[in-house]
Amino acid sequence: MRIAEVVGSVVATQKDARLAALKLLVLRVRDHENRPIDEYVVAVDAVSAGPGDLVLFATGSSARQTELTDGKPCDAVVMAVVDSWDLGGTNVYEKWKA
Repeated sequence: MRIAEVVGSVVATQKDARLAALKLLVLRVRDHENRPIDEYVVAVDAVSAGPGDLVLFATGSSARQTELTDGKPCDAVVMAVVDSWDLGGTNVYEKWKA
């Protein structure tokens, strides 16, 4: 699994029938300190993530192991929305700041 921020979406009117009704998101990958890196991924959204959300995503054969993506021709899937992220006792990310 890797962490990324949802930065956009992709609309494709012509696609494999097995991808019909699946939402595609554009993700910008983050490094271990939550800094954006110059790497982008298009992923199927299995959890109703939205713009600005920090998400966990999987690629490769793991991307086809959610209920939504089983048997589908996809190479990346968003499978969780991050609420908080702690690294070595330091809070790296908090979705809701008090």
